[in-house]
Amino acid sequence: MPQAKAAVLRRANAPMTIETIDVGPVAPGDVLVRIKAASLCHTDLEAMEGAIAINLPAVLGHEASGEIAEVGRDVTDLAQGDRVVLSWNPHCGSCFYCERAQPILCRTFLANGPKGFHFDGKPRLTCDAAPMHQLMYLGGFAEYCVVPAQAAIRVPDTMPFDRAALIGCGVMTGVGAATRVAALRWGDVAMVIGCGAVGLSAIQGCVLAGAGSIIAVDPNPARRQLAQAIGATHACDPAEAIDLAKSLTDNRGADVIIEAAGRPETFRQSAEAVRPGGQIVWLGKVSVNDEVPFRWGSLMQEKRIVRSSYGGAKPAQDFPMLARAYLDGKLKLDEMISARIGLEQINEGFAALKRGETVRSVVMFP
Repeated sequence: MPQAKAAVLRRANAPMTIETIDVGPVAPGDVLVRIKAASLCHTDLEAMEGAIAINLPAVLGHEASGEIAEVGRDVTDLAQGDRVVLSWNPHCGSCFYCERAQPILCRTFLANGPKGFHFDGKPRLTCDAAPMHQLMYLGGFAEYCVVPAQAAIRVPDTMPFDRAALIGCGVMTGVGAATRVAALRWGDVAMVIGCGAVGLSAIQGCVLAGAGSIIAVDPNPARRQLAQAIGATHACDPAEAIDLAKSLTDNRGADVIIEAAGRPETFRQSAEAVRPGGQIVWLGKVSVNDEVPFRWGSLMQEKRIVRSSYGGAKPAQDFPMLARAYLDGKLKLDEMISARIGLEQINEGFAALKRGETVRSVVMFP
């Protein structure tokens, strides 16, 4: 088993420590991935703060890319040296939900995820012979990780590792919300509330889907400026959002609204700003026990509301497509990277993310 330097979370609300862990074994359906880049996501921050339940100690990191270092004996569609983006949603393919094309609800996925072990319920990482847990089946904040083969999606060799890493969570979630979940039609007026990594990706999904007008809503002027640089046609402060949507639509409201801020007030705003018969996609989230009140009238008139966690992802299809879109100049990822850091700087990177100073910081591995 190889050893790897990793950022380890041993206690919630405490800094991660840089430690050496043992990686393996590589089971027949696994692959060993040498991580080359792993970006810092709010979901990792939630795990650090205890808002997401995971057994500790654990290696976090679920938005990562790398290259195949070893394949299990039953793996036939990946080979050593392949460049891959990791997906945090392995699924069994045969349970009630998988058979209904809802892999995000796979029973095995949901059962083993909180335990922090592998998809088969067993550990793949140890430290001093004690089991080490993996966030969302990956554990990308390490030089190596073992993942189910279906969680390693091959992308073109020309795709840069740091930009490839973004595809695995934030970009897929945002782009997929527009292209897969919302079913945007050519010329629609779309609004994206919240211009972090997921919201910026949703804006680009709206561009790819052919939206006529794209309204970016964020209280931060710098985020609004970035949103317009990557494709938003309009940008405004939240206080102006409803009036702007109505001014562009003969007072109807936006055809599609994608909420990516995760606040009670923005959930409510999405219901007020969408037109009758329009579509709302909620990507943001609050604590599972929080209540979000709505004005009942804002929910009337055939409005459709969908909560999505991964943008309807079909990673085997979507990750290579998104990589090709970047390489063809149709998907902007360079602009979303605020900083490239070493593993030793990871705690400072998360502190900056919490302060709202970065869109994505990416840990680069040699």
